[in-house]
Amino acid sequence: MSDNSVSIKVVNSISELNREEWDRCAISHSSDSLDEIEDPFTSYDFLNALEKSRSVGEKTGWLPYHLAAIHKNKLVGVVPLYLKSNSQGEYIFDHNWAHAFERAGGRYYPKLQISIPFTPVTGRRLLVSENAPSHTATLLLQSAIELCKQNKLSGLHTTFCIKQEFELGQELGMLGRVSQQFHWLNNGYSNFSDFLNALSSRKRKNINKERTKANNFGGQIEILTGTEIKKDHWNYFWEFYQDTGNKKWGTPYLTRQFFDLIHETMRSKILLILARKEDKYIAGALNFIGSDTLFGRYWGCIEDHPFLHFEICYYRAIEFAIAHGLKKVEAGAQGEHKLARGYVPTETFSLHWISEESFSKAVEEYLISEKDAVKRDIKILSHFTPFKKGDKTNG
Repeated sequence: MSDNSVSIKVVNSISELNREEWDRCAISHSSDSLDEIEDPFTSYDFLNALEKSRSVGEKTGWLPYHLAAIHKNKLVGVVPLYLKSNSQGEYIFDHNWAHAFERAGGRYYPKLQISIPFTPVTGRRLLVSENAPSHTATLLLQSAIELCKQNKLSGLHTTFCIKQEFELGQELGMLGRVSQQFHWLNNGYSNFSDFLNALSSRKRKNINKERTKANNFGGQIEILTGTEIKKDHWNYFWEFYQDTGNKKWGTPYLTRQFFDLIHETMRSKILLILARKEDKYIAGALNFIGSDTLFGRYWGCIEDHPFLHFEICYYRAIEFAIAHGLKKVEAGAQGEHKLARGYVPTETFSLHWISEESFSKAVEEYLISEKDAVKRDIKILSHFTPFKKGDKTNG
């Protein structure tokens, strides 16, 4: 697709594009440094590791179908796009849509998905460089819809996009979907005790009790980032990840090679929090460090200890965020248990274009009622945060 000044092409591997040019599109427009990609998941290194490790590709349900916008022979925009043959690893659930569509005689799969595989993290999805023509984001989204039409696909889905993209998509006729996660927000805390002081007395005591019990597991907790992370650490973490993957998904999404690749290319953006007992690691969490957010991604263990999960995934993440001046901690999808630990309900956004008009209308009606329900839930849950009444973090 082309509008004379910008042309759009499809590439079936991110390796067909230049790393620095991709990252210039992914970079925050408020920064001149390639270190300031807003979240690591839109970076070339992360997406390339998924492809190179065969965590995505044939037989995974995620076939790369990325869009590239070219202006004056330069890459000025990209979209992480995938041809999906299932709905696994998305975290915005449309299984019921698929069943209804197919019961009515339609073919729901394959579909197109603009997203970061296996990553329920809000971020830019229409990655446009600062010097791109102003309409480039619109053209990229229109091109994705046109691909659906040309290939007679059931629809296009854009998950965990930012609010501006959410609004743009609706202007282009896409359906907006509002969902919810729990995020921890840094209200200018100087240390963990400062955060605890913002909580009600009862909640503060509960967290202190949990932390005391967690840290009495009989070992020590290590906080590792950058060159502190060694190759051997991934052997332990792979064991944890497999255990969690087998329990949650049946088969882990990521391959072992993925962790070796991010070790080589992304260690400065990785935080490993590991529990060690005697001469072996027994539990751990993998986090990625963004420009202003810590993203908790995977947790696993080979021994169960009371509250160790909360300590490693939530409380140590909060401590790290405070110490490094980060504004938020995003600890993944779902989990109302996060509420009592200082994580507050937060809206997330997705976009959907459905090819079949009558089915699209039915989905639209469902999304309207779902949005109202999500807003009600957020309002109710906000009253049950652990913060003192009147604290501005408590909404």
